Amino acid sequence: MARDTTDETPISSVEELADYLASGCKPKDDWRIGTEHEKFPFFVEDNSPVPYDGERSIRALLEGMKETLGWTPIMDEGRIIGLYEPTGMGAISLEPGGQFELSGAPLETIHQTCRESNAHLAQLRQIADPLGIKFLGLGASPKWTLAETPRMPKSRYDIMRNYMPKVGKDGLDMMHRTSTIQVNLDFASEADMRKKMQVSYRLQPIATALFANSPFTEGKPNGLLSWRADIWRDTDNDRAGVLPFVFSDDFGFMDYTQWVLDVPMYFVLREGKYRDCTHVTFRQFMDGALEGEIPDARPNLGDWTNHLSTVFPEVRLKKFMEMRGADGGPWRKICALPALWVGLTYDENALEAADALTRDWTFEDVVAARDAVPREGLNARIRNRTVREIGYDVLRIARNGLQSRARPNSEGFDETHFLAPLEEIVARGTTTAEQMVTEYHSVWGGSIEPVFMEYAY
Repeated sequence: MARDTTDETPISSVEELADYLASGCKPKDDWRIGTEHEKFPFFVEDNSPVPYDGERSIRALLEGMKETLGWTPIMDEGRIIGLYEPTGMGAISLEPGGQFELSGAPLETIHQTCRESNAHLAQLRQIADPLGIKFLGLGASPKWTLAETPRMPKSRYDIMRNYMPKVGKDGLDMMHRTSTIQVNLDFASEADMRKKMQVSYRLQPIATALFANSPFTEGKPNGLLSWRADIWRDTDNDRAGVLPFVFSDDFGFMDYTQWVLDVPMYFVLREGKYRDCTHVTFRQFMDGALEGEIPDARPNLGDWTNHLSTVFPEVRLKKFMEMRGADGGPWRKICALPALWVGLTYDENALEAADALTRDWTFEDVVAARDAVPREGLNARIRNRTVREIGYDVLRIARNGLQSRARPNSEGFDETHFLAPLEEIVARGTTTAEQMVTEYHSVWGGSIEPVFMEYAY
């Protein structure tokens, strides 16, 4: 999330919280595609990480992008930590370890998404090249230790850094050493949201396998294909993972609301300062638990909006849905992720076909696949089929969905060609991670350094 929200509208009931989610319902003609991607800045001369401060720094990149784009800076205690376009057409933010994130505008087609990513990377290169900085498109930092990884001066991250080790062993690695591509999608109604959420939860392990791209840690193979996905298995299980109630036939906005209410909070924002609230849930906050501890101790809509951004299930619900299962990756993958999920969910026949393919998968089936995929990739199984076999079906459905959408570019090509990198992976039978490990043991000569050249933007 690029920017924490301030909305002082008071909250008086749980129903209002569910209604906030429901207010995201919109007609199909208004559905949009919002794509986010993160990448690791590094110095070209020695492949070392880029600090926040200094002449060649994260801060310098943000200041340069501010001048280039004219966007409004996001400040935290006098330090620039991001930028946003005032009319809602995008934002740039920093993840805790300096991962540079573009949160894209809500766009109508994947052609526009790709142009947006291209423009962003070109603008960034303009600023970064003279500083000797490039960006790495991987799902996890392949070389730097946690101690070597810079820490961004963002107040909410200080609260998270203190809290994470109390609730899981991998939280600090998640924060500082992982990177993702994410797509945000719309829904028409509660029933439409339900079907899309259920299909997306079932298929998230397939996406994780197709995008597996983090096989290295601290300069050597880590034995996994997606270290990023494995890290999420022990980060904070109160707020992450596969949610069992989503699989219910009558799942709705209120069910998700009730779950989020009982997740411990990270913070509330009062008088421009982040107040540590990790000792209470949002439900306790509503019941008055912070009276006397913070100014304006009754919750408001901004508090709820911010709290919704601090839960991390495989698919996150806000006034839209966020697909969260993919590793960060090369440029073609930035366009492939929205192509996959738009193809599966924005065409009624495709959504019905994806639902039919997965309808008999249980919560336990999905959790088992989710646990296996970080290590086994396309060879993991759901019931009696491999992820690779299922991947053929999923990509065929997505291709049909994109063909049915029929959104051609100026040259007459529809959106189906954006699936090509994923179709290549399934046809080949090996993930990008497996390719990298093969190169590490052969042409790279057991060195991690070539990854910074071959997978840089």
